[in-house]
Amino acid sequence: MKRAAKAVVLTAILLSLAGCVAGSADSAHAASGGFLSQLLLGFWHGLIGPLTLIVEVVNRFFPHILPWQAHLYEAKAQGVAYDLGFYLGLAGSPVVVWSRRR
Repeated sequence: MKRAAKAVVLTAILLSLAGCVAGSADSAHAASGGFLSQLLLGFWHGLIGPLTLIVEVVNRFFPHILPWQAHLYEAKAQGVAYDLGFYLGLAGSPVVVWSRRR
């Protein structure tokens, strides 16, 4: 039971953070901030990059199956801070961490 509760809480947290995917209004607002906000936004987009890529592929081939659009990279974020955060996030993404455990 305790494990199921942890899974539910983790899923809720991830779904709430998924509202800040690239291309959303919240993401565009954060991209207009300073160095730290762009760095953290890029890091978050890098972390969720593998999942965002799957959503983009599904939206490309089956356009009406998902009710939302997601983009891999925030086009309105210009600067080294976002790029650095994005690549650091990709390097620490769950896919990479999971593959290293095997």
